[in-house]
Amino acid sequence: MKTEKELNSDILELTMSIKKNYPELTKYLKEMQVTLPDNTKPEITVKILQEYYDSLNEMLDKYAENNHLSLH
Repeated sequence: MKTEKELNSDILELTMSIKKNYPELTKYLKEMQVTLPDNTKPEITVKILQEYYDSLNEMLDKYAENNHLSLH
């Protein structure tokens, strides 16, 4: 399992790639942001970061599939 630092780095890299290569998807990034628990000290866990990273990848994969693009 990746560390919090690694996941944050991966999320940043993927987000920057989406903004640069698929600007039409940036409107969905705000909708997908990690939902913080409603308390005074919200905790972002490795699990939450992994789920967010996976959701970004899934969005990009679906976009590529629907637009017949090759991401790799």
